[in-house]
Amino acid sequence: MARAESVILVNTGYGKGKSSAAFGVMARGWARGWNVGVVQFVKGGKWKTGERKLADHLGIEWHTLGDGFTWESTDLDETAAKGRHAWEVAREKLASGDYQLLILDELTYAAKYGWVAASEIVDGLRARAPRTNVVVTGRDAPDELVGIADTVTEMRKVKHAYDSGIKAIKGIEY
Repeated sequence: MARAESVILVNTGYGKGKSSAAFGVMARGWARGWNVGVVQFVKGGKWKTGERKLADHLGIEWHTLGDGFTWESTDLDETAAKGRHAWEVAREKLASGDYQLLILDELTYAAKYGWVAASEIVDGLRARAPRTNVVVTGRDAPDELVGIADTVTEMRKVKHAYDSGIKAIKGIEY
């Protein structure tokens, strides 16, 4: 079996756990002494997540560049501009050679909402530094991204507490 210098993982689908799985890889990479970075494309700075607290504690570079979910946006042009900016930051980090692992959390939405062309995302991922592993998360991963990924996992919702009226719990959901 061949050993790759780096891989692209995609966690997609409508079930819970896409980002949580990516942040498990983040912790594993950090534990191996890797330089790890995170770029979030949708969540804004008001989200105080447990994963962010962990990353801060571990000294993992973290960029929260979105302004929240599109259905919460009061200015969709500004939301799109922030999504494009997040991609520019991510593309620079991909090419830099400074990271053994980059988590591009909710990147798929940049393509879904037309902020960044799927072909541009694919080009940026293909042009990444040779030893930069990448985990991409989000629903509706474009076919072009699925095509170049080494591992694609689709999370499928079977049941979710929210559907029964149970609100998000710190430590479980965020």
